Amino acid sequence: MRAIKFLVLFVGYCSAQSVVAQKGLYKDTLNPDPFLNTVAQSLHFFYADYAGTTVSDSIIKALNYEPEAVPEFSDEMYCERLNEMNNRSPFGFDCNNITLNSIRFFAKNRRSFVKIVLGRSALYFDLFEEKLSEYGLPLELKYLACIESGLRPQVKSRAGALGLWQFMYRTGLYYGLEETSYLDERMDPIKATDAACRFLKKLYGIYGDWNLALAAYNAGPGTINRALQRSGNQRSYWAIRPYLPSETQGYVPTFIAAAYLMTYHQEHNLMPAPAKIHNAQLDTMCLKRGLSMGTISAHLNWDLQEIKDLNPIYKTEFIPASEKQRCVTGPLDRILLLVAMEDSLFQLDNPSTFQGPENSINSLESNPLLAEDSIVGTEVFHKVKPSETLNSIAEKYKVTTAQILEWNALQTENLYEGQRLVLKKINTVQPVVPENPTPKPAPKPKKYHTVKSGDTMSKIAAKYHLSLAQLKKLNPGKGNIIQVGDKIRIK
Repeated sequence: MRAIKFLVLFVGYCSAQSVVAQKGLYKDTLNPDPFLNTVAQSLHFFYADYAGTTVSDSIIKALNYEPEAVPEFSDEMYCERLNEMNNRSPFGFDCNNITLNSIRFFAKNRRSFVKIVLGRSALYFDLFEEKLSEYGLPLELKYLACIESGLRPQVKSRAGALGLWQFMYRTGLYYGLEETSYLDERMDPIKATDAACRFLKKLYGIYGDWNLALAAYNAGPGTINRALQRSGNQRSYWAIRPYLPSETQGYVPTFIAAAYLMTYHQEHNLMPAPAKIHNAQLDTMCLKRGLSMGTISAHLNWDLQEIKDLNPIYKTEFIPASEKQRCVTGPLDRILLLVAMEDSLFQLDNPSTFQGPENSINSLESNPLLAEDSIVGTEVFHKVKPSETLNSIAEKYKVTTAQILEWNALQTENLYEGQRLVLKKINTVQPVVPENPTPKPAPKPKKYHTVKSGDTMSKIAAKYHLSLAQLKKLNPGKGNIIQVGDKIRIK
């Protein structure tokens, strides 16, 4: 109850701050209703992430609501930085009174939102950049999801748009995003990002201008076409802006402000809010049959809420069977266990279907991989305990803090209770080789997949029932970017 009361007061405080902000010096250039809905939901989800943990009582401090320095800069400095962004991008990051007003408003009155999005970017920006690169699109489009959803797949607009990229139901269906009683692919980070890339590429093909393409993403091509006609067929967003709906008039300036502050956040004293997990710590595997998240949680020592948060595509706690294999995303150590125990978990979920002389429950319960600190392959996994620090863990495992930061793609030394860290296995005992070793059998022939148009490492891994980590281990040195004709080792 205490957490609920705090949340009510917290959301009320945020709403009051929003009202005060709109009476301040800098006006919000975006129609407030839809965007404030995104802001409010982002703050709500951020609090929910930490409710019941050791940091929930310091949520206000985490968001830096207490008085702090808010740097101010001259128009010339803002324009110089926007010009630098222009030199690195095909976007038109125009410096004018409208964009300057929007940047100043965000830098002063939306600081908590920017910090939360900065923290969430660790989970999604790698995925966005991989997909954008696959479609040959500017990487700066990743900032679009920041203003659409605050990087929260569960955010839903009052009009019914849903997911990281805020697809309406009909638009989602057009781009292949399925919805059933069990799932909604608009909330699937990978599928929705792929659909958004195809939609944005189509819009740019129509208008040949990224600002117009962004406006069409917000209002629809029909609205943009009517504005073009009313402006005398001028081909500039700024020329047709007076003929657009008020929300779309603020959409591009808000995108420019978000891109600017995500790029120059340090100069504005904006540090990322705590992030529970980073994209580099995740892996994915696809299931052969339907399975309950509760069974996965109970037998893999994996928090149920984390399973749900990392797999927002599913409406319930059941992952359904389907002709399309349904996948599970999670921390590398949990996915490795899921790969190893998949069949046993199916038996636990549906004991009546089990056939065999032994019940696998006992073997599951006693499996050493389920321990708090476990060893999988050549790696050690450590679960952070209360009062542990990066230094104490490094000392325990005889490694350096720099190594732990690198192996876990951590950007800060701050840890939280229950966090799982990958630690390389050190000083492994080498096996004794007999004087007359038994001749080794001839190695099995390797098998390869030839990359076709539309292939990604994730798709190839799913096709051959491998995790992404397993596929990358078979192809050392091969990153996420692949080209048609490449040979990818699959066995």
